[in-house]
Amino acid sequence: MDKMKLVEQGGVKKEVPQFNVGDTLRILTKIVEGPDKVRLHPFEGVVIAKHGSGVQQNFTIRKISHGEGVERVFPLHSPNIERIEITRSSKVKRAKLYYLRDKIGKRATKLESREEEA
Repeated sequence: MDKMKLVEQGGVKKEVPQFNVGDTLRILTKIVEGPDKVRLHPFEGVVIAKHGSGVQQNFTIRKISHGEGVERVFPLHSPNIERIEITRSSKVKRAKLYYLRDKIGKRATKLESREEEA
């Protein structure tokens, strides 16, 4: 068996929730503040893209912070991610939501919710 296949099988997290592009997530990442001190830092925003597969899967989250758009790319199976919480699920018709970069205010965060349709 390939060495890459062995690494991929051993490095995949099992407790990753299923989410799609358009969902609002809260990611709790570990921040090292000292030799023996670690704190959790939340980052909440809309998933605008997913790329890759297996261990190499990444997703991009966008949020508006103090009037500025902030995007961050997270590796899905990173050991620095403590927990992923799904805040809201939305229904979108595109695989990549890069058009949200041009939107301002409520238009940038208002996506049609899946719960509202059901």
